Amino acid sequence: MKKQRHIIMLAILSYACFACLASSSELIDPTLNARQNQFLNTQAEALLGHADEVLAKHPPAWPMPEARLTALFLLDSVLHDVYAPNRPPVQNFMKRRIKKAIEEIEKAQVTQGARIWKLYNHGFVIRTASVTLGFDLVRAESVRIEGFKIPKAHMARLISQCDVLFISHPHGDHVEEWVIQSFIDQGKPVVAPARVLKGRPIHKHIIHLNRVGSTQQPITVQGGKQTLTAFVYPGHQGGLDNNIPIVFTPEGLSFSQLGDQHNNEDLNWVDTMAERHRLDVLLPNCWTLDIGRVARGFAPKLIITGHENEMGHTIDHREPYWLTFHRRKGSRLAVTGDAGYDHPLVMMTWGESYHYQRSNFTN
Repeated sequence: MKKQRHIIMLAILSYACFACLASSSELIDPTLNARQNQFLNTQAEALLGHADEVLAKHPPAWPMPEARLTALFLLDSVLHDVYAPNRPPVQNFMKRRIKKAIEEIEKAQVTQGARIWKLYNHGFVIRTASVTLGFDLVRAESVRIEGFKIPKAHMARLISQCDVLFISHPHGDHVEEWVIQSFIDQGKPVVAPARVLKGRPIHKHIIHLNRVGSTQQPITVQGGKQTLTAFVYPGHQGGLDNNIPIVFTPEGLSFSQLGDQHNNEDLNWVDTMAERHRLDVLLPNCWTLDIGRVARGFAPKLIITGHENEMGHTIDHREPYWLTFHRRKGSRLAVTGDAGYDHPLVMMTWGESYHYQRSNFTN
């Protein structure tokens, strides 16, 4: 009798555990049953693990190894599941990679050129021998899934490594008040368009440089020990102000991150950018309007795209790496009719870095 009760209790506990698992799985994709949801979780873990291994063997480079390109395309297939940001393997993949990047940044010493890390979405950190720049750094609050967000403790470590933060425009996948406040609390400048956090008490502490392009504007960092030079061009996403800074470091290296630049009229002044500045690295949003024309207008030594696989977007606007690749080629798969471009392109995913040296590029 005692043995029978023991068997019954084990059966009840087993059923309860299965019910709990089924409930948690059903919350991911309600169109699938628990077993199907669990299969997609396991598949995501397997495919992301394989992509991780291939990307580690073939780090960011130009020209790009074929195996690396295949691994990036594999990421596209996993991340274009509608419920990808809800899946634990995807959450772990992203947070693990960001944590690894932060650890690298904490240890990195750059003596020549610049080390460029790609964080989440269109966030970048650039370190030269003298300064460390941050662009559009966020914790992925806009995805609205707690398990996908970068922990504040990790982001705080990243912020402590940066000297300045540039914000392109007010959209939630590019700006986060907690991040901005953390920079300001550490006495570090934050540069953004006037509309960013307008009406909030923090707004008066943000630097609003003139969006006039041709004007050279200094930005002091490290408590006045170093000075950056910036030219801020009046970019737009549709009709929304979107800063396009050309930032020169004390070494004379120059970088520009485009935010969500997407405006046909702006292409008229973009066409002449190479006549005004010698640009080392352009960091465009991968879906910017007519990227071939943008590339020819800026004529950078190197292009590193951002904004691929923004998980807060619907899958049709969760731009994949295969689209970035085909837009450069100007192939029919580019969809948008781009003519393509010849400038060197390095494609990176979350947490990866690339060591840029001007002498390696002759264009």
